[in-house]
Amino acid sequence: MHALFVHGMGRSPLSGWPLLRQLRRAGLDTSTFGYAVSLEDFARIRKRLASRLLALAAQGSYVLIGHSLGGVLLRAAVNSLPPGTPQPDRMFLLGVPVHPARLAQKLGRNPLYRVLTRDCGQLLGSPARMSEVGPASVPTTVIAGVRGLAGRHSPFGGEPNDGLVSVSEVSAEWLVDQVRVPIVHTLLPSSRRVAEIILKRLKATTHE
Repeated sequence: MHALFVHGMGRSPLSGWPLLRQLRRAGLDTSTFGYAVSLEDFARIRKRLASRLLALAAQGSYVLIGHSLGGVLLRAAVNSLPPGTPQPDRMFLLGVPVHPARLAQKLGRNPLYRVLTRDCGQLLGSPARMSEVGPASVPTTVIAGVRGLAGRHSPFGGEPNDGLVSVSEVSAEWLVDQVRVPIVHTLLPSSRRVAEIILKRLKATTHE
């Protein structure tokens, strides 16, 4: 089985190295997909990613792992695949918003944020564009961090969050498998616990 990792906004493929190392030790083949939001808009990145998924699908069984914006891109890319394309066995979303991200909405008009994140940053705060991505069409596991600050000084109030997105922002009725972990957003791809969750779900899938 092959596992493809797609990193979050402002990160690089190297951010998934600790996670992928554990998956390789467990016998999976791994690879990464890179992008830069300062150079490409969402549609262009999604198109490149969809082409990558088509190539993966032609090679055999595969799973997808997306962190933050990477998971939004994966959902969009999978939903754009031509009919009849072999689907991934499972998708794992690590701190991935499925609703407009609260912080992206607050920062949407900030000049520095707009320069650094461009089209993808605007998409994350847009109700219409996030809705267009659509539900995941394959079995999906959400891994939600809950180590963020909560309370009167938090932008999320008393709601559990990972520092950048809240649990409600990564939750939806069509996402029935969710695991909460005491980890902040940035460290989700480097967590041993996250790798263990992924391997446990994959083991269960192969025995179904």
